[in-house]
Amino acid sequence: MILRRVFFTRVHYPEEIKWETIKLKQAGKTNKEIMEQLGIKNKTQIKTWMNWYKTGQTYRLSQQVSKQYSYGKGMEELSELEQLKLKNKQLETQIEILKKYQEIKRSWSQK
Repeated sequence: MILRRVFFTRVHYPEEIKWETIKLKQAGKTNKEIMEQLGIKNKTQIKTWMNWYKTGQTYRLSQQVSKQYSYGKGMEELSELEQLKLKNKQLETQIEILKKYQEIKRSWSQK
């Protein structure tokens, strides 16, 4: 028995394609017609975008692939606690970068 590995790559669709998909779907086009017209590879993608549209999560249409969660939301769309957590994460990352920079700088000055 031969096993084959199948590697899937994420496809990035521009925001304009996502909005056009929603427009065509609302106009009564089928998923197959939309896929052929716009070059979309999977009908599940259409369903996902429509779900985001119907549930008011349209901000997700403009986000990068795999970043379609709270990251990248406008700060006004996040609760105060979410804003503070995001800011805390950003500051912790900055501190880690500065620590690494200081370590590198010390190692260079010792040479």
